[in-house]
Amino acid sequence: MGKPRGLAAILALPLAFMSCGKGEVVPSAQGSFEATEVIVAAEASGRILSFEAAEGQTLEAGQVVGAIDDLQLRLRRDQLLASRSAVESRRSDVDRQLAAIRQEIDTAKKERQRAQNLVRANAANQKQLDDIEAQLAALEKREAAQLTALVNANAGVSGESASLGLQVAQLEDQIAKCSITSPIEGTVLVKYAQAGEYAAQGKALFKIADMRSMLLRAYLDAGLLSGVKLGQELRVVVDFGERDRREYSGRVAWIASAAEFTPKTAQTRDERASLVYAMKVAVENDGYLKIGMYGKAVLGE
Repeated sequence: MGKPRGLAAILALPLAFMSCGKGEVVPSAQGSFEATEVIVAAEASGRILSFEAAEGQTLEAGQVVGAIDDLQLRLRRDQLLASRSAVESRRSDVDRQLAAIRQEIDTAKKERQRAQNLVRANAANQKQLDDIEAQLAALEKREAAQLTALVNANAGVSGESASLGLQVAQLEDQIAKCSITSPIEGTVLVKYAQAGEYAAQGKALFKIADMRSMLLRAYLDAGLLSGVKLGQELRVVVDFGERDRREYSGRVAWIASAAEFTPKTAQTRDERASLVYAMKVAVENDGYLKIGMYGKAVLGE
């Protein structure tokens, strides 16, 4: 029979042992490396005008790598901006509109003051003063009515302009989503589309992974679970060939709360001790680690 390969080999032998050089055997959990992967999908529909991302290329977070046709969106936005300008042109200048009647009110107030002086000097009768005050009251009512009408009209203009502004903002957001950008800093793993193709909203465009920090997903025997805790520093050993071996410093980032592949009939103490628990060990990548590569987390020195 051939040797077990891949994940089957990891699960069949979750716990390996290493020599520490003094004849002692040091337990180690083995597994394979993985990274945080993100599948970037199109946020807009349209023909892909450009798409410069290449598999293996390293991208910065927020870097623009392509564009989807947004001509119709821009035309609609420009039309709304023109409509908004037309609406704003209907806005009234309240002070200018009321300048004439306010001048009449100032003149009437001066006439009232003059009439009051004449009445006190017995040079004019009370009726003349009453007529001026009546005229002044009428002017003030006209001013108040015009002011209310102008304020209401401007409020309507503001509401209509605000509504158009929201529509413009929506189109600006849709236009921004026509740019294809990288959400994280990482390496392009797979490219699913090409320039010239039609992109529907939600269609996968490329997959990117943060390769700076790798995670070794290893499997622990339940008997050693009590000796491992979150944040614990571990030594990680990776074989790159028969003679090339590298060691890294790792930190336990996650431990499963439940066993994997647990038999339903596992009731005895021995059976419970053989259960397998997954854990993830964070390792800083020096450029040599790759997704799927096997490694060992040394649980003792």
